[in-house]
Amino acid sequence: MSVRKVIIVDDEEAMRKLIKSFLVTEGYHVYEAAHGLDALSIIRAEQPDLILADIMMPFMDGYALTEEIRKTSQTPIIFLSAKGEDLDKVKGLRLGADDYIVKPFHSEELLARIETVLRRTDPHFKKGKVAKAGPVALDLTSHRVFIEEEEIRLTIKEYKLLSLLVTNKNSLVSREYLMETVWGLEYSGTERTVDTHIKTLRMKMKQHGERIKTVWGLGYKLEV
Repeated sequence: MSVRKVIIVDDEEAMRKLIKSFLVTEGYHVYEAAHGLDALSIIRAEQPDLILADIMMPFMDGYALTEEIRKTSQTPIIFLSAKGEDLDKVKGLRLGADDYIVKPFHSEELLARIETVLRRTDPHFKKGKVAKAGPVALDLTSHRVFIEEEEIRLTIKEYKLLSLLVTNKNSLVSREYLMETVWGLEYSGTERTVDTHIKTLRMKMKQHGERIKTVWGLGYKLEV
């Protein structure tokens, strides 16, 4: 199954980064936009499988974005908003949104809502997801890793690092982002921790470990 593409449309950068961090870990390919106008160009170019949209944004708010999208597309839309009044929810759903989640919310709730919407709108969607990058395949449901169909055993941290590299294949992933996503914002260690785990991960991947390239001073990328 191909990796699902999601776009997060929210003018709060911290909120976008937070949502992106756990969606990427779950195997989704994530795009970001700060408002509706930016989102429209990305949506037209990338054809995402799902849109997560805030309501209160500059230039083009979530309501206007939904109206514009529904002129040509039935791509699923989930509103993420601090506006929790029933009238706001009704308006969003009547405009064509598929669900409405009030901020703040737990990551588990958002993931469950996303899967519910995708199952309802796409008959080919199923919970068991696989992310692939060349010979590397990650079963994102069971957290098993296969290289050329041979399973390798990883620690939880190694698995999370590899999943971020696989879902961002051929793209730089910074040390800072890896540390924040895998170890959490409150972790007090240094970025050398990332380097140590990457070294061990390369060893476990044997000859394919050299696919993890060091971008000196910045981070790593998995080349396919």
